[in-house]
Amino acid sequence: MIENPSGDPGISGSWADLPKKRFFKPLRWLVVIIVVAIAYYALLVVPAGTVGVYDLFGKVSDQVVAPGIHVINPLAKIHKMSVRTQEVKETVDLPSREGLTVKVDVSLLFSLDFAKAPEVFRSIGYDYVNIVIVPQLRSVVRDVTSGYDAKALYTSEREVITANVYKMLAPVLKERGVRAEKVLLRKITLPVKVAAAIESKLEAEQQAEQMKFVLDKERQEAERKRIEATCSSTRASKLPENSPKARTQRSL
Repeated sequence: MIENPSGDPGISGSWADLPKKRFFKPLRWLVVIIVVAIAYYALLVVPAGTVGVYDLFGKVSDQVVAPGIHVINPLAKIHKMSVRTQEVKETVDLPSREGLTVKVDVSLLFSLDFAKAPEVFRSIGYDYVNIVIVPQLRSVVRDVTSGYDAKALYTSEREVITANVYKMLAPVLKERGVRAEKVLLRKITLPVKVAAAIESKLEAEQQAEQMKFVLDKERQEAERKRIEATCSSTRASKLPENSPKARTQRSL
């Protein structure tokens, strides 16, 4: 028994418990800190518009972590990936069927497939846009535009080109866990001389169509007059020769 330095045996027990109190007080704080730290790392919030990919010591689970609050293994990592609609913009020099080089600003609206997020993270990683989407977009746009004349990008065929790009691109991206939503051809730049030549050609074609319309209208009017004259002549032949109507029809 440790005695009080003052020599009073009545308080020797309290004096003996003093080292224990000094020891357990910081221990309690240490336990509290450990519990708070475990709770902090075990509770996970996945924001709306994202999914979590569960990674434990390099092993990626096929199950996605949906938006919301979750209790997880504190040793695991959750990689958050956006499933919102995103846009990638590219400026591409494209060949046309006649061998011209056309500069086109093209956009792709896309989103990550919710269910395939673990596969995308495992096989590609976070930078799947630059690794998969951009090269595929450039390649498909070049392949499609090479089958059209440059003037097609200035006419209604532009929508057909856009539809064909989407039709070829969507299945390729779907295999890699990405949904293609829409392809947009935003801006088209041709060499000045080529653009002027195309505009002149389009203007000449419009004038030719207008002239064709005028000639068709005049032809129809002449046919109408011919039919009216034939009908008048037929009616006059059926009337008595000396009747007033017959004389009037013959005078016409």
